[in-house]
Amino acid sequence: MGRLVYMNLASVDGYIADRTGNFDWARPDDDVHAAVNDLLRPIGTYLYGRRVYEVMRFWEDADITAEQSAVAHDFSEIWQAADKVVYSRTLPEVTTARTRLERAFDPDEVRTLKEGSASDLAIGGPGLAAAAFAAGLVDDVRLFIVPVTVGGGTPALPDARLDLDLADERRIGRFVYLHYAVRTPGGATV
Repeated sequence: MGRLVYMNLASVDGYIADRTGNFDWARPDDDVHAAVNDLLRPIGTYLYGRRVYEVMRFWEDADITAEQSAVAHDFSEIWQAADKVVYSRTLPEVTTARTRLERAFDPDEVRTLKEGSASDLAIGGPGLAAAAFAAGLVDDVRLFIVPVTVGGGTPALPDARLDLDLADERRIGRFVYLHYAVRTPGGATV
């Protein structure tokens, strides 16, 4: 059974984008990007909302990534090798390989996908992730804390109580990596 992982880069004050939607302050250096690659390598399926998908589809174009660093090229290969599910009522079509479009997030379908998966899944997009958290589907929270405060914007975590157990923490360059296992309502770690 696969685990559902929520991973993001977040400001010290807990945002993944500032009030204007900008997140260029979270650009990882090669050391952080390599750590992200290692964490995403076992992911078999990405679950995305429309906005995150539109940002991530950049990695589909091999001509663009051929000019990038070795770490960025590695990420492109990792991303292209995984399946993608995009949840959107407004996106007319998907334009990347190994990608399917779903019009609504169905927790039961995601639960079935997790149960039938030999590899882990990752969820991206704060709205989509909030729905997965609310349905009790998220197993791991992995945050790279960026040494900046932005004073407001898109929160990294949903506006809900989450009971977490620290599974790993380390400094990677200027960033701090935090890995939490999500506790079930009964108190057990998932």
